[in-house]
Amino acid sequence: MKFSPGRVVGITLGAVAILAVGVYGPAMLLGPLPEPSVHLATVSGGSSDAGAAAPIVLPETGASALALVSDEGEAEALAVAGDTEAVPIGGAVKLVTVLATLESLPLPADGDGPGVRIGPADYTDYLRYEGEGSRTLQVSPGDTWSERDVVRAVLLASSNNHADTLARWAFGSVDACVTAANDWLAQQGFTATRVADATGLSGDNVGTAEELTRLAALVLADPELAEIYETPDSATLGARDVPDVVDRLGDEGIRAIARSYTDQAGVSFIYATTVTGGEGEEPRRVIGAMTLIPDYDTLDAAVVQTKESVSAAAQPISVITAGTSYGRVESAWGDSAELIATADRTDAAWGSDPGEASVTVERFITAPAGRVVGSVAVSTADGDLTSELELSSGIGDPGPLWRLANPVALISAFIADQSS
Repeated sequence: MKFSPGRVVGITLGAVAILAVGVYGPAMLLGPLPEPSVHLATVSGGSSDAGAAAPIVLPETGASALALVSDEGEAEALAVAGDTEAVPIGGAVKLVTVLATLESLPLPADGDGPGVRIGPADYTDYLRYEGEGSRTLQVSPGDTWSERDVVRAVLLASSNNHADTLARWAFGSVDACVTAANDWLAQQGFTATRVADATGLSGDNVGTAEELTRLAALVLADPELAEIYETPDSATLGARDVPDVVDRLGDEGIRAIARSYTDQAGVSFIYATTVTGGEGEEPRRVIGAMTLIPDYDTLDAAVVQTKESVSAAAQPISVITAGTSYGRVESAWGDSAELIATADRTDAAWGSDPGEASVTVERFITAPAGRVVGSVAVSTADGDLTSELELSSGIGDPGPLWRLANPVALISAFIADQSS
């Protein structure tokens, strides 16, 4: 059969049209759909109804810091105020003297340690410090004190002559002790704290309030030293009588770790206390350090105010609230859904507001209402808190009519799918 040229053209165009429809239809109906677009909401402080963090109050004068003691016994700074450079630190140096000594001569868990004989230099120190009006605890030539009793005298009585005695006994001389103590500080990562004697009487003993909280945390992390502070009036049979001279504000729930006054450092005070957050929360230990405080009236008021403020800061606030929308997703064909937090999360603010919410949405095309499609994380002083995010309504398939009418969207989705 012979066809005219026009008929041939018509048959050809018709075949092409049929072929095109046969390819286009399945391609549009079976091809991948574009992912929904994500629009994040601006949620201040983590949750739309997050409580305001109670501020931690430190004195404006001098140098001060407050730290939370972690489960590992490390001091995590909560707040710092006043001078942040190295300043005189007074009798806090005695903590360095003790810690550096116990690095190589630790107190035994089941005894009082070796005997420390009081020699002429020790007795001369006692007379000299006594004449200067500095803190002392009486010794006599030929006495023997146990290592534990000497340490108790240094920590609880802040005895200057016992600090020098401990230094000579452990290192051979006070100068050798100073060298070893500074080496120990460097090894422990202290960059600002440096000592010039074993007692803290020199103005060349310097450090920052923040590093003093770290120093106290190391003291309390030693179970033998912690016991000395926890039970200052309890001692083994035959132990020396050591008064708890550093004690101050005990009625306010404060356990003094070091307390001194020098012309250069003013009043220096390091202390520990505990605060409790919400119901069922375990008490948490915090450590405070203050130096360059002009007098004890100023110190007492500042410590009480700081303790009250950190107690308020330990109360939990809402960080993430179930039902809060952290954004929405919208499909190209008009379906939309909110990204809803599924869990309540609260935490102590410790003086700082929660950080901004960080939202992660998993890749999906369609999903029913209630499906978890991502998560939200909010940073806090105690670490990140998270909640899953679910869809408030479903994102369904658009159906064949929309697919056939929107080839550009489907072709773009196909290209994106191939490149992913």
